[in-house]
Amino acid sequence: MPPLPQSLRSSVRCTRRGPRSVPPTFSRSASHGAPHYNEPTGFVFGEKPPAPGQKRQREEWELIWYVGMFGTFAAATVAVYYKPDTSIQTWALVEAKKRMEARGEATDYVPKP
Repeated sequence: MPPLPQSLRSSVRCTRRGPRSVPPTFSRSASHGAPHYNEPTGFVFGEKPPAPGQKRQREEWELIWYVGMFGTFAAATVAVYYKPDTSIQTWALVEAKKRMEARGEATDYVPKP
């Protein structure tokens, strides 16, 4: 772009600016005041301990979470224990025994005296 003539430069303020700058006093955060996190209280999970002689009250979701978590773990343990053996070695052993029995060969190891 060619430079502007001297007569236009004085009447039109032509300044080159980089990217739009934000004044230093302007904050671009969306917090709008107080922090949005739980202030530390010094108690475990921010929960005050019950008075002496009283039990802690469970929240509604806790029992469901315990049953779901440990029930799923127990079901997965049973499923893995009773999972069928589908390895290639097991299939090959069964197939080899079938072929040996079809030929009339012994499939059990009998040591010689």
